[in-house]
Amino acid sequence: MEVCRGAYNYALREIKDWCDSRKCLIDRCSIEKEYILSSELKFPGEIQQLNNLPKAKKEFPRLGEVSSQVRKLAIKQLHVAWKYFQVRGFGFPRFKKFGQFKSLLFPQFKENPVTNVHIKLPKIGAIPINLHRPIPTGFVVKQVRVLRKADYWYASISLQCDVSVPDPTPHGHPIGVDIGLEKFLATSDGVLVKPRKFFKQLQSELKLLQRRLGRKQQRSKNYEKQRLKVARLHHEIDNTRKDFHYKQAHALCDAGDMVFMEDLDYRTSAKGMFGKHMLDAAFGQFRAIVKYVCWKRGKFFSEVDARGTSQQCPECSGEVKKDLSVRIHCCPPKWIYNR
Repeated sequence: MEVCRGAYNYALREIKDWCDSRKCLIDRCSIEKEYILSSELKFPGEIQQLNNLPKAKKEFPRLGEVSSQVRKLAIKQLHVAWKYFQVRGFGFPRFKKFGQFKSLLFPQFKENPVTNVHIKLPKIGAIPINLHRPIPTGFVVKQVRVLRKADYWYASISLQCDVSVPDPTPHGHPIGVDIGLEKFLATSDGVLVKPRKFFKQLQSELKLLQRRLGRKQQRSKNYEKQRLKVARLHHEIDNTRKDFHYKQAHALCDAGDMVFMEDLDYRTSAKGMFGKHMLDAAFGQFRAIVKYVCWKRGKFFSEVDARGTSQQCPECSGEVKKDLSVRIHCCPPKWIYNR
């Protein structure tokens, strides 16, 4: 990962130097510094930097410790961020500091690299693993992504099989789901689920660990030990929240055959006064998990336009105006709308 981080930063340095050399006006230069590059020099694009990797390997022998395909994907990762910056107009790619490069992708294998106890990666060799479940018969390993979270290592294995899985069609009992801060989950069947404050429960402990981390000298051994403690606690919060989301998603699939949720942009509400609580609940992650679990279990999932859902009566389809103080909907008599 450190070798790929160095290749990533070197390629980004070439792009920044080329951009800085084009910043000054044609009749004057910067007083502090100036990048003098030929006007005929082309932009260091993706193909050019990929072609320069074999030459760089002779100048920097350490690049030979990493598989050539892994090095290329690190450069491609940079240019994906560069194209994203050009489309949005902001978010210039940043240099990766020590420890910020956290994943490697091995794109292809000649033979199955996974056994019951090991996984064999190019230039690394066989690594003991804890295989969660065996690879099904008929599936082929296409690529492996190695991830580092806190001080734990994971291998995400992508499989391929010539099987077409049809999307679930509407059928059976429908369930409408509404989520919020007061009640994490409220269904059309009357089920209410209390919210869980994952971050708030461990916030005091996290605050203490971060205060101790701030007193350590950076890049020292004590700093790294304390940094891992903070990372492990964040990892625990993330795993606990995700486990809760998966359990609620499976409970919804057990209760019905169709699940409907509002199509809301939770990023906007996360910027308000309840932003910390919104991020702690992770409604966007929960909706994605429900969608995945429904597809896996053959249940139909759909997102509904949220405009007017609180004003429209589900029984008589009449429009009932109400403000935020009204938390319970009551269907008015039907004769009101027939007068």
